[in-house]
Amino acid sequence: DQEDVMAMTEKVIAAIWKSAGYEVQLPLPRITWKDAMDKYGSDKPDLRIDLTVTDISDMVQDTGFEPFVGQIVKAVPVSGCTLTRKQIDTLCADVEVQAGRKPYWLRMDEHGALVGGVAKFFAGKADALREALALTPDTLVLISAGKKTEAQKTAGVMLKMAGALVPGHMDEKRYEFCWIVDFPMFEIGEESGELEFCHNPFSMPNGGLEALLAAERGELDPLTIMAYQYDLVCNGVELSSGAVRNHDPEIMVEAFHLVG
Repeated sequence: DQEDVMAMTEKVIAAIWKSAGYEVQLPLPRITWKDAMDKYGSDKPDLRIDLTVTDISDMVQDTGFEPFVGQIVKAVPVSGCTLTRKQIDTLCADVEVQAGRKPYWLRMDEHGALVGGVAKFFAGKADALREALALTPDTLVLISAGKKTEAQKTAGVMLKMAGALVPGHMDEKRYEFCWIVDFPMFEIGEESGELEFCHNPFSMPNGGLEALLAAERGELDPLTIMAYQYDLVCNGVELSSGAVRNHDPEIMVEAFHLVG
């Protein structure tokens, strides 16, 4: 049983950390894969960092900035940021190296005005952006754009790098654990455009054979089928992963049949 394995693992982790003088509070928080990707841009979130990701796609479609048009656009506001222009450029260059996509930026200055980077494209949206991101003076806004997974991945890198760079957003002395659960069984491949396995094809789908057959009949969206998969994460590092293995040949055949 997945919950039994997770509960046992938590106790072992707590005992190990206690032997080193650190108290781990149980039970560990559980975050769904979807929530982790939406909120942190990563399925290995570093919860020592207090930054989060916000989707601003709808707001920016009419800004006239071509890289945003028709794309998923994510924003990471970083309050209390006093980085220089050169430091911001270096941060963005480092993000691009790791994420493989160019990030964009603007900032709210000490007077509450949007300046720098792509600020001119938000000239008529300052109030909406301020409200959506709860902006305060001296806040840097890092922005990613692209297909959904591209925008999420870039946002996750922005969050992690900015959190470590800007003082006050990361407590390096803490250990923050969490479980990532409810991984999707299937996804639409960005290159193929076809249904594909999302992570581990040999794990048990939630709902078993009935869910797969319902998807085949068109009664259930296969993208809503979750898998019995779980990862243990600490400070942005995956410590272990597990799954309820698919031990039923009939279910295995049907799962592979769905993806062709």
